Amino acid sequence: MSADSSEIPLVELRGVTKVYGQGQAAFQALRGVDITIRQGEFVAIMGPSGSGKSTAMNILGCLDVPTEGAYVFRGAHVEQLTRRQRALVRRHYLGFVFQGFNLLARTSAIENVELPLLYRGEPHGVRRRAALAALASVGLAGWEGHTPAELSGGQQQRVAIARALVSEPVLLLADEPTGNLDTQRGREVMELLASLNSEKGLTVVMVTHESDMARHAKRVVHFLDGLVERDHRNGGPH
Repeated sequence: MSADSSEIPLVELRGVTKVYGQGQAAFQALRGVDITIRQGEFVAIMGPSGSGKSTAMNILGCLDVPTEGAYVFRGAHVEQLTRRQRALVRRHYLGFVFQGFNLLARTSAIENVELPLLYRGEPHGVRRRAALAALASVGLAGWEGHTPAELSGGQQQRVAIARALVSEPVLLLADEPTGNLDTQRGREVMELLASLNSEKGLTVVMVTHESDMARHAKRVVHFLDGLVERDHRNGGPH
């Protein structure tokens, strides 16, 4: 990817539209979205069901492409990349955390965390050292050999965060990361994400419908009917 200049935003959506289907069945999920995110930001994306927030997240994660408009990541036009090139962007620059954890059930925590590096073709020793460090960074040193069934929901989400961190992404995308957790575990996960942002400078973009969780972000972008309704700095804890 090009350019490390701090003057270049990490992420830009410019006039992004997304249409699903054709003809009378066509649905316009995004209607011309403009968002700029700089390195080191922690942005929460909010909005009611059908507002376009998940579509925007899929485009940011290189899982989908705009119908019109531009997605610029570190100065490169993602919408012009091939499917394989977008996969390489995901593999080398992005980390993902999902509501449902998406851990392999019969696989230990450390093996789950190693997966992104396995896909990269990294040797076993490199994978193991990186996974140990990632688990330690989320407070799970000593839990490496446990399977998901032996972990609480909060611990499973920490494993998922460690898996997202192990490849040292420049952008962490979290989709409803506390949606399957109780209030206390959810708050702990949010405090972890906030500390990764404030202490390590990791850029975090999170979709959430929970105002309590969005308060941990530095900035909140509200979607409504496929458009950005509001974009404001946050006065909550960070």
